[in-house]
Amino acid sequence: MRANIGLFWLLAGFFLLAAGVYSLWNYLVYGQLEIVGSMGIALSAILAGFIAFFLNMVKRSQAGQVFPEDADTDVDDADPEMGHFSPWSWWPFIIGLALFFVFLGLAVGIWVTIIGVPLALVALVGWTYEYYRGNFGH
Repeated sequence: MRANIGLFWLLAGFFLLAAGVYSLWNYLVYGQLEIVGSMGIALSAILAGFIAFFLNMVKRSQAGQVFPEDADTDVDDADPEMGHFSPWSWWPFIIGLALFFVFLGLAVGIWVTIIGVPLALVALVGWTYEYYRGNFGH
């Protein structure tokens, strides 16, 4: 996590520098400030700074070194409760496909969105209740 924090702070500094250079260059060449590009690069710097700050807060709340960062440990030494994941589940793929149809419909035509919205709702319900039916039911 230390490496990620350092990389995001580096990215924030780079984007901040790039925003300044971009703004100055546009002003010198065209005689006016180009707002969209300057703000886009500056907001990228702010986003990278937010992510670095968040990761730093998470690291501080963990109160010490986590196992994946320690060179003397194995992967199995980490906390077993890292979350609950379903490697066999097809529902995330179906939700992704449904959202693809929804956003494609925004670009192509509303009829594609009409196909995607019900598919997304069915996939969301299926993913939510996946552990209440079949072989994995509680």
